[in-house]
Amino acid sequence: MSSLVSGLANLRPFSKRRPRDDEDDDVGEAIDAATVAGGGPAARQSATSKRQLRVSQALKSFLVKEGMLDEDNAALSTEHSSPVLQDLLGRPHIVVPSHVLDRSHPLPEYFVSSSHNTYLIAHQLYGQSSAGAYETALCTGSRCVEIDAWDDDNNTDEPKVTHGYTLVSNIAFRKVCEVIRDVVDREAADGPDAAPIMISLENHCSPHGQKRLAQIMREVWGDRLLSKAVREKGAREEQGSGEHVTLQDLGSKIVVIVEYHLPEEQPDDSSSSSEDEEERAAHQAYREQEKKVSTVIVPELAELGVYAQSVKPANDSWYRSSLEDGPHHHLINVSETGLMSHMPKNNVSIARHNAQHLMRVYPKGTRISSRNLHPVPFWGLGAQICALNWQTFGPGSQLNGALFAGSSGYVLKPAALRAGGSGILNTGTRKKLRLRVAGATDIPLPAKRDDEIKPYLTCTLMHPDDLEGKPPKRKTAPYKPHKITGLLHRTNSPPTDPVWDETLEWEYDDNELVFLRLMIKSDDSFASNPTFAVAAVRLHYAVQGWSFVRMLDLKGHETSCTLLVHVSFEDV
Repeated sequence: MSSLVSGLANLRPFSKRRPRDDEDDDVGEAIDAATVAGGGPAARQSATSKRQLRVSQALKSFLVKEGMLDEDNAALSTEHSSPVLQDLLGRPHIVVPSHVLDRSHPLPEYFVSSSHNTYLIAHQLYGQSSAGAYETALCTGSRCVEIDAWDDDNNTDEPKVTHGYTLVSNIAFRKVCEVIRDVVDREAADGPDAAPIMISLENHCSPHGQKRLAQIMREVWGDRLLSKAVREKGAREEQGSGEHVTLQDLGSKIVVIVEYHLPEEQPDDSSSSSEDEEERAAHQAYREQEKKVSTVIVPELAELGVYAQSVKPANDSWYRSSLEDGPHHHLINVSETGLMSHMPKNNVSIARHNAQHLMRVYPKGTRISSRNLHPVPFWGLGAQICALNWQTFGPGSQLNGALFAGSSGYVLKPAALRAGGSGILNTGTRKKLRLRVAGATDIPLPAKRDDEIKPYLTCTLMHPDDLEGKPPKRKTAPYKPHKITGLLHRTNSPPTDPVWDETLEWEYDDNELVFLRLMIKSDDSFASNPTFAVAAVRLHYAVQGWSFVRMLDLKGHETSCTLLVHVSFEDV
């Protein structure tokens, strides 16, 4: 009976308005070790997968009609695919340029696939902490993970990892270090291409606790830990020469980001008027307790910040001239709301700063449900580390996967955002993207969902200039089998094998950090429209012409669903 009531409630037959089809686009389910994102092992394994995929009879007929295949190679008389059709299915829909993966540039010239509050596996205020969450994040592509370290009142020699002054459980700092060590060793055994792991260490410990952090890291990680400059160049860098370590110099080391407190550091206040009572109470307790934490970083810990010392600036000197009273190798650590307050007026100055120095952007404190910031505008001004909640495969994670596809979790920034660049990402050219959507095969349906769906494809163009989170959307009409469809395509193709044959178009200012997000949804009457499969593509990687896009489920797993599309670009 309760399920019936719930179902009727979801229908909302007397609602004054029907829900917008895209109001629930910020969806995603729990990430696990098989999630394909950010260039991790799961993504590399899927790239070499020989798994057989099916092409619907309707799309086979479409390929024949378009002259791409003859009837024999389309295998129209069988449900199976011919070798020619399998080759077409295996053709990549993206090609990552080799220079994007070059590791010879200075560290600030790379984007880094990054995780926020890595230890959490659920809600930000009362979820569970897990050392295994670090393994999941690293194995699914993250190269920068966050550790929030606190004194453990029950054992002052063994600091703990938790989200302070919330109901989140805690785990031993030592255990987290052991998990990271084991991942490093496993990657080393798999081959020489492992990339460095960066640790964003958020210190909340007393001086004794800080010493223990440094001792435990040295003890557990040993020579895996970067504890001194890799060569003479690094020593000169510490003396203020402005030179930077290169990505290849770091090898597969563990690189620690250590906090550095400026004399007039501004406390982070990421609260909001939209917070509920629970959130406000938690943030207030957090801020009160933070005042009691020592702002002095002991030398034993400070010296581990060889190439990155995290600062929260007291003013805007860091991008207007140079950071006042800053450390030798600073990293600007700023919340999304803090950085947005300087945008877009100061974008060029910030981008030029980020060509030489590191920046980490983290979600505002009100994102307690683990929903993510929108990373594209921050990537657009060269922020290397956009820390994402790695708990769910939502829009931010999907875009992250698109940027770091085919990589080791480090991607070279566009030339305009590197040293000597203009800081202006737009090329000055207007582009038109034309996406011809043929159809899909094997749309995955959740358990207990019948195939009475009316699928459509909705796509959003994500551009760095969009600061309001209102990307332009285009969508196909909902597909429903009918007699005309059957006549045209020799079969009345079922709803899970829709044929749309529609063209979607966008005009935009050209630059290298424009993304397209694709979602297959169902046009459900009187209810919010569910999302069944997703994909995201960095347009800089997109292959023009016809290709099949492998769709992902909401956990980020590859499905057997493919989307046949034709991509073309032209100058406007």
